[in-house]
Amino acid sequence: MTVAEVLIRGEGVPLWRQIARQIEHDIRSNVLRPGDKLPTEWELTHRFGVNRHTVRRALAALAESGAVRAEQGRGTFVQEGLLDYPITRKTRFSATIRSQAKEPKGEMITVSEERAGARIASSLEIEPGTVVCRLDVLRRADGQPMSLTTHIYEKARFPQLVREYRNTGSLTDALREAGVADFSRLRTQVTARLPSPEETRLLQVAKTRPLLVTESVDVDRAGLPIGIGTARFPADRVQLVFEP
Repeated sequence: MTVAEVLIRGEGVPLWRQIARQIEHDIRSNVLRPGDKLPTEWELTHRFGVNRHTVRRALAALAESGAVRAEQGRGTFVQEGLLDYPITRKTRFSATIRSQAKEPKGEMITVSEERAGARIASSLEIEPGTVVCRLDVLRRADGQPMSLTTHIYEKARFPQLVREYRNTGSLTDALREAGVADFSRLRTQVTARLPSPEETRLLQVAKTRPLLVTESVDVDRAGLPIGIGTARFPADRVQLVFEP
């Protein structure tokens, strides 16, 4: 056991805090690099000679500070640097991720239909009560969850959108198949809040870490609204950059 791994007992500093500090030391000294997977709880209990409860509290503190992230079923990883996500009139997730040398992937989580309330109807310029389609899509960069986006479209205008998205894996391509050759963002509104239990699970974030939430409206070349998007980004992974 090295000096860095020795825990001082009975000196007033909780063991879990000492473990957290030593893992932080490993990160600062590049023993653990951004994206590296931490040793398992079992390995850490043997390294420090403590029980699992103590190790879990240390890992929870590190996740709370943003030094590491826990991914359900995969383990705990050293947090990478913030990914720049430009907000422009032509924002496209896949192109943005590829421009930063990462591989994008989208996964359709749920599909449902509902009748548009006053707010949705106003944004899409349709009558309240019109049937709209809702798609919830989880997007990743190199396997890491980066956003959970809810897309809402008028069903009658885009009856095959869900099928085309399943075929292409791209909403841009699905809209092109539906006759929308190009579209742009009319406006974007940004807020921040804590995640829901479902968002915590899907985005693999701590329940105490905030999300950046963007609400946007896209329009076609004629200026007609085609869809509403509400995207939730982990604030410790994504930095929104507004560009003209």
